[in-house]
Amino acid sequence: MKVRKAVIPVAGLGTRFLPATKAIPKEMLTVVDRPTIQYIVEEVVASGIEQVIFVTSEGKSAIENHFDYDFQLDTVLKMKKKNKMAEELNHISNLIDIVSVRQKKPLGLGHAIWSARDVVGDEPFAVLLGDDLVLSDQPCCHQMISLFDEVQEAIVAVQQVPLDQTSNYGIVEGRPYNDRTYKIDRMVEKPAPGTTESNLAIIGRYILLPEIFEMLEKTKPGHGGEIQLTDALLQLSQQRSIYAYEFKGIRFDAGDKLGYLKAIVAFGLRHADLGKEFREHLKQMSETL
Repeated sequence: MKVRKAVIPVAGLGTRFLPATKAIPKEMLTVVDRPTIQYIVEEVVASGIEQVIFVTSEGKSAIENHFDYDFQLDTVLKMKKKNKMAEELNHISNLIDIVSVRQKKPLGLGHAIWSARDVVGDEPFAVLLGDDLVLSDQPCCHQMISLFDEVQEAIVAVQQVPLDQTSNYGIVEGRPYNDRTYKIDRMVEKPAPGTTESNLAIIGRYILLPEIFEMLEKTKPGHGGEIQLTDALLQLSQQRSIYAYEFKGIRFDAGDKLGYLKAIVAFGLRHADLGKEFREHLKQMSETL
């Protein structure tokens, strides 16, 4: 089985960034020179995915418009001889085949993924959360697809976090399978302090099998009154193996104000045109402030 499709849930309200997100989707907040959602889609494209499925809600049309062709803007840019910018915008609109489905009720990540069932069909698929940016030499999604080609089972991306922060994440417990990979024994969503010895936290990257849709349909609302993907994966783990992969790279929670600022700094330092000058600026600021 080959992973050809990626589901990207973008239906959230982005309340952690109010008032900035009152009128624009949180996924359209920029990191250096492009919206966060574009980094996610570019990761998908670089990983060999053929189709993106956005799970949207009311007020998210700006995301779809960003990846669409704008005839009027294209014409104006060409008239003004801004051909490089026109080429870049055309590149964005031709990145990948995009389909959108609506999550009609805000019932959590699990429900958002379930909403894409008819478009995904009977095949494995990737899930990438728009809040999580991963800076790495090899795209995180590509790393996971390479592992999936070997194990042909569901995979969750994990990173090690301080034990006193495990209650903020979904946590997996498991046995080492090979380098950076664990075979999962147990998963728990935001465990109470002291209830687990594991510090392997799930981040916003998954490779899932179509069987997850049946599990999600049967999953009752859990933490926060939402349908939790972790609960459905736990049910699936009772029937077949699930793996956790400790990806290579640095993850930024761009849905958090501090994480967002850290992402801007990290991606700015690696920017081809701005990185050198930006590094000098940061050095001067650190000596001044």
